[in-house]
Amino acid sequence: MSEVKKENKIDKLLNQEMTRRKFMKISGKSLAGLTVSASLLSLFGCTQEQVDSGAVSLWTTPTGLLVVNQAKCTGCQRCEINCTVVNDGMVSSHTSRVKITRNLMSNNGHGTYQDDWVYYPDTCRQCDVPACGEACPKEAIYADDKGVKHVDEAKCVGCGACVEACPWHMPTIHPETRKSTKCILCGACAEGCVTGALSIVPWDAVTAAAQPTRKN
Repeated sequence: MSEVKKENKIDKLLNQEMTRRKFMKISGKSLAGLTVSASLLSLFGCTQEQVDSGAVSLWTTPTGLLVVNQAKCTGCQRCEINCTVVNDGMVSSHTSRVKITRNLMSNNGHGTYQDDWVYYPDTCRQCDVPACGEACPKEAIYADDKGVKHVDEAKCVGCGACVEACPWHMPTIHPETRKSTKCILCGACAEGCVTGALSIVPWDAVTAAAQPTRKN
C-alpha cells in the first residue's frame, strides 16, 4: 500500500471516529437549537424548520445513525407491519420492535384521549451497555461482531426482565413463543417508511457529509 493511500485510509478512520463521538454527545436528543449543515439536512431528509421545532432526533447505532423525524410520521403503522412480517412472519403491533400504536393510543398527554394527536416511530436505541442485557438472568442478550444486540432464543425464558429494565420498554415478550423480541437493526421498518419519518443512515455517509470541504 502506498504511503498516500495509507495516510488517506488512516485519515478516513480518524474522521469517522471523530464524527461518531460528535454524534454520541447528542444521541437520543432532539436537534432543536442546533444549526445543521445543508449536506446533513439533505442526508437526514429534514429541514432546518423541522429541526428547530424539535421534531428531529438522532440515535447512534453500531451500523449507522438512526434518524426519527416526527414531523413526517403519519401514524400509518407500515413500520410495525414490515417489522413483524420480516421477523415474525405475521402482522402484530404488539410484538413489533418499532412502536407506533402505543403512542397513538396512549393517554400520556397525546393520542386519542387528547386533541393534539402525536405519533412517531420509537425503537430500540442499541445502547452500548444495554439495560435489557444487564437485567437478563440468563445472559440471553448479546452483541454480535458489529455490536448489534440480539436475543439468544435458546437461552431466553421469557421472564420479561428485559422489558422492565429498558427505559423505553422496547423489548416485548411474544405471546406465542414466550421469547423476548427486540430490534436487531434489520432495517425493515425504515425501508418500509414511505414518508421518511424513520431512516438509518450508514456511518460512511454521515462522515462524508459532516466533514468540511477541504481546500488544496
